[in-house]
Amino acid sequence: MEYRRLGSTGLKVSVLSFGSWVTFDTQLDDSLAIECLAAAGEAGCNFFDNAEAYAAGESEAIMGRAFQELGWPRWSYALTTKLFWGMHGDVPNMRLTLNRKYLMQGIEASLERLQTDFVDVLYCHRSDPETPIEETVWAMHDIVTSGKALYWGTSEWSAEEIRAAIEIAERHHLHKPVTEQSQYNLLERTKVEDEYSRINADYSYGNTTWSPLASGLLTGKYRDGVPDDSRAALDGYEWLIERMTSAELVARVEKLRPIADRLGCTMAQLALAWCTKNPNVSTVMTGASRVDQVVQNFETLDVIDALTDEVKEEMEAAIAI
Repeated sequence: MEYRRLGSTGLKVSVLSFGSWVTFDTQLDDSLAIECLAAAGEAGCNFFDNAEAYAAGESEAIMGRAFQELGWPRWSYALTTKLFWGMHGDVPNMRLTLNRKYLMQGIEASLERLQTDFVDVLYCHRSDPETPIEETVWAMHDIVTSGKALYWGTSEWSAEEIRAAIEIAERHHLHKPVTEQSQYNLLERTKVEDEYSRINADYSYGNTTWSPLASGLLTGKYRDGVPDDSRAALDGYEWLIERMTSAELVARVEKLRPIADRLGCTMAQLALAWCTKNPNVSTVMTGASRVDQVVQNFETLDVIDALTDEVKEEMEAAIAI
């Protein structure tokens, strides 16, 4: 396993990590979650991601119970969660917000579900145009100062918003955000590669990227329609079907198959390895609904070195519009 610094911090995270979005509770119960976490840990993964919004808090609860069952010492792994969407319906001040009240109470509830005293990184799960960024920065600073989070970051914020948060923190000598969490894969590149280029250059801002397989599209499994065990077949994820079955997208993805065959890897491993080649990516977050998927995802480590600059360019040219 390769370990990279999280942005400009001294925290080192595994280049491939494990996230719970969609799968925990929806596809994984406690026993399967334990098996998947154990398989990831055995492969050298030390970075595990969650969010209060995943399965309305149940994802955090499952992960908390799983870590208790596994009995891993807390120093041996990094655990993250995210706040923004809320857990209390349409209650004022507690939904779609990053105000101080919500953040201070939200972290307490997340820690209780995760059964831990602190998270290593607490993310603002989206930006909040109705709350002054300064209020959010102060609240996150206080959470870090309290020890309930060791670092804080952003998720799907604009470069302008990130820069504003960093400048406010520096002006007031506060804990500043150190990492972003944004979507990044062969089909979604603009934000990470273009919009964040100055943020990366000026601040060495980290990025713990999600959806490296474009919700499964880059695995090639949608070539013949929507498999019954796929994400797009889940209740509540019908919105994915149109994208997953787009003839144009499927055709572009299929151009990667000969490259994967030549390298002796799966299309999923090829797509994951490509994400790791961006030096501004701290870790590539994987997800899985079965133990064998976890094992196959982390076997990507054997593919990374085969992805030379020439192969990377070949992939990008193959999938280009």
